[in-house]
Amino acid sequence: MSWRTVVINSRCKLEFKLNYLIIRGHETKKIHISEIAVLIVESTAVALTAMLMSKLIENKVKVIFCDNKHNPQTELLPYSNHYKNSGNIKAQTMWKESTKQKVWAKIIEYKICQQEKFLEDLSLQYSSELLNSYKKNVMPNDFTNREGHSAKVYFNAIFGLDFCRRSEDLINSALNYGYAIVLSAFNREIVSSGYLTQLGIFHKNEYNMFNLSSDLMEPFRILVDRVVINMKLEKIGPEEKLSLVNILNYKVLINNKKQYLTNAISVYCKSVFDALNKNKPDMVKNYEL
Repeated sequence: MSWRTVVINSRCKLEFKLNYLIIRGHETKKIHISEIAVLIVESTAVALTAMLMSKLIENKVKVIFCDNKHNPQTELLPYSNHYKNSGNIKAQTMWKESTKQKVWAKIIEYKICQQEKFLEDLSLQYSSELLNSYKKNVMPNDFTNREGHSAKVYFNAIFGLDFCRRSEDLINSALNYGYAIVLSAFNREIVSSGYLTQLGIFHKNEYNMFNLSSDLMEPFRILVDRVVINMKLEKIGPEEKLSLVNILNYKVLINNKKQYLTNAISVYCKSVFDALNKNKPDMVKNYEL
């Protein structure tokens, strides 16, 4: 099972040979393709062969390309990566609206639960108790916007009353970088499971390629928040970015088993798809740290 997250941040050429990723830079290194879960090409001074890109897709490796500011910009998504691709997409278009609304409520409940636990760990008891009350009152489709109310309390508690998610500052830059990495892991899992990232259960922005990924990743955003709050942010350099990329190597408890995050995302996504396909929202699984 793949588990490595490989980051390429300097000038080099990437090739494929005998099932290995060959990295030709100041030194020549090689990594077996079967070990790689995510490849992040952070430098724009990198050349890749078409054969390598084909083999990475074939082996379900998530490939993320960054811009000249080293921020995630795009990724490789295969046309087809599952034997029931057409059947699953047909099922996706037929998911019941009432079931989608209940599944979304379950996702938001789990997200608020993770936020609440983080606030508890930070000894922010009042805010934690407030989120606990919000969590208990999440309705189908989150009609009363418990997510929005929780987000305001949560971010103000951990980053201060002046914090705003729309601001262009170091905290938001770090959060956005981390969220992009986690989002890419969900894109990989959704596509490899034979579904479309564009068709969400709550997010429906026609300009968003990743509506479903944006839905499913919500409870996992808190893992990024936990890393960012412990950073002494004077810049978003290689060290800070590696800390955020390393989130994919964390282990969490899901379905009574410790799993690397990339594998936990697979278990979680399958539970969401089962819940939607079988009209049983309670099948959605949560994770624990």
